[in-house]
Amino acid sequence: MGKLKVGIIGTGGISHLHARQLLELADEVEITAIADTSASNREKFIAKFKLDDILQFQDYKDMLNQASLDAVVICSPHTLHFGQATDALNHGCHVLIEKPMTCSSQEAYELIETAELTGKVLQVSYQRHFQPEFVFIRQAIAEGKIGRLTSVTASLYQEWKQGTTGLWRQVPQLSGGGMLMDSGSHIVDVLLWTTGLTPAEVKSYLHNQGTPVEIDSFTSIRFEEGPVAGLNIVGFSPCWHETYVFCGEEGGIFYTDGRIAIRRKGQEPEIPELPKQTTNQDKSFIDAVLGRHEILVPGSFALKVVKLTEMIYQAGAYKPYELDVTGGAI
Repeated sequence: MGKLKVGIIGTGGISHLHARQLLELADEVEITAIADTSASNREKFIAKFKLDDILQFQDYKDMLNQASLDAVVICSPHTLHFGQATDALNHGCHVLIEKPMTCSSQEAYELIETAELTGKVLQVSYQRHFQPEFVFIRQAIAEGKIGRLTSVTASLYQEWKQGTTGLWRQVPQLSGGGMLMDSGSHIVDVLLWTTGLTPAEVKSYLHNQGTPVEIDSFTSIRFEEGPVAGLNIVGFSPCWHETYVFCGEEGGIFYTDGRIAIRRKGQEPEIPELPKQTTNQDKSFIDAVLGRHEILVPGSFALKVVKLTEMIYQAGAYKPYELDVTGGAI
């Protein structure tokens, strides 16, 4: 079997991370085509990775029709994910898609069904599933190291408003929402993946801070299994600050900007030894395509992130964008 031929849709910033990780798999993978409406983005991508012989297209549909690809990585604006991923799957390509998978649960269900019908791998690029800190937290909770989980607080502070002014992320028809739909999607992912909990009810407050999309959101969540949670996504902040607190009947796990401590009443904090990272979004995707293991971040899980995000927007009476009858953004 020859190398897998991979195309990339959208050659902005995050595509460079995917390209670097794919190029580390040079014995098995070849990036053979890119598609982006911006010629400047395409040129920067080609120059950075010295891919002078790569095929480049303005329209991703032309790439799918002409480039004979095995797989695509989708790094485009959020509301474009559904249509592009659907087309790629129907062209016989495996798909790795950046977060969020889609901007509505309707789209998510349809995309999962398409992947099942075509028999192709559909994986979502939530990188925290491969990072040692979060792998440890998930395993520690599952093994009962802090007893039965009672509450969770998950918070992200970021200078998102300042950094996205004038860009597509503040255009609802392209972004599908604001900070919650974008960077906040990673925090929703961590909350659900590490705990395995099922949201039952949410109450949320959202603030646009004078922009076309929501910037700050504060949400309380009640889970079917009993625990409660606070989810705070703050996009009007002077800096990045990411924290989680998982409280259980026998202790708590405290995460602050990459540092973890386990706390128990009356005891000194325990700094755990973390596992080694063995894979990433792109390597695990390629390994799944090659049948080496199951899909590690399947559409069925990403659907849970989409549904909770949707619940938060609905609870906050916020409509970042609407769907027409065909499921496309209008």
